[in-house]
Amino acid sequence: MLETLLNPKKAERKPWEMLIIGALYAALSVVIADFLFSKNFVFEKHIGMLIVFFTVIFSIPFFFYMIKYEEEKGIRIESERGLLKEHAKALAALSFLFIGYVIAFSVLFIILPSETVNRNFRTQIETYCIINNRFDIEQCLANPVSGYSKNVHLNVKEGMNRVAAILSNNFYVLLFSLFFSFLFGAGAIFILVWNASVIAAAIGLFARSHANLLLGFGRYMLHGLPEIASYFIVALAGGIIGSALIKQEFGRERFWRILEDSLDLIILGLLVLIISAFIEVFITPIIF
Repeated sequence: MLETLLNPKKAERKPWEMLIIGALYAALSVVIADFLFSKNFVFEKHIGMLIVFFTVIFSIPFFFYMIKYEEEKGIRIESERGLLKEHAKALAALSFLFIGYVIAFSVLFIILPSETVNRNFRTQIETYCIINNRFDIEQCLANPVSGYSKNVHLNVKEGMNRVAAILSNNFYVLLFSLFFSFLFGAGAIFILVWNASVIAAAIGLFARSHANLLLGFGRYMLHGLPEIASYFIVALAGGIIGSALIKQEFGRERFWRILEDSLDLIILGLLVLIISAFIEVFITPIIF
């Protein structure tokens, strides 16, 4: 039913509407997971993952039909420039969907009581602590905002080392997005929703510490949005290839056109990922 209410063609014409849809999916997922499992002794410890699970379920129909629609473009459009322009419309729709997730998760993180937040986003807060304070995780869990301070500006050598470390981690996420979408079609949406929930937790913690949601949103989305965009790009590429193979296009002329188009997307995704790492290390500290 969801794919008939929200189809890719409509989403590409008005991509901003996906922000509302993403926020709605995320908010409903929090409400459903909390309502059904907050009193369950076993599941209450994993509500954070259940929230991601429900958001993925809501999103899969749209993501699946978006991949099919983009594959059809690869067969129909011969101009490489025109094809990338068309794929940009899909990327815009998916990016707005992701922003919708982040906004809803962040707002709920801030407005809900601390006890509810700690229960619903426990997994995300633990992940945040592992990333940002892995040498003292217990202290971070006790007071996640204690580590916030003025960013130290790194010299070029330290900055490049930091870029390399970020890329080594993000490259694995990029590969998972590619293979998940290739093997499971819309499977990469799980990675993207999970990242949205972790970023939202970071924004929420920052906003609670600084009493400024917009500042927290800007701090993490400045580099987070292009980073996630790179995952979306390769997820589209993997899904397009997988869909073409399922349709037994291998060996035909149009399959090689689809493969070439997908390789272009993968290269573009890598470039965007590299740019996001440089923004995170050299630009975000200057602004925030």
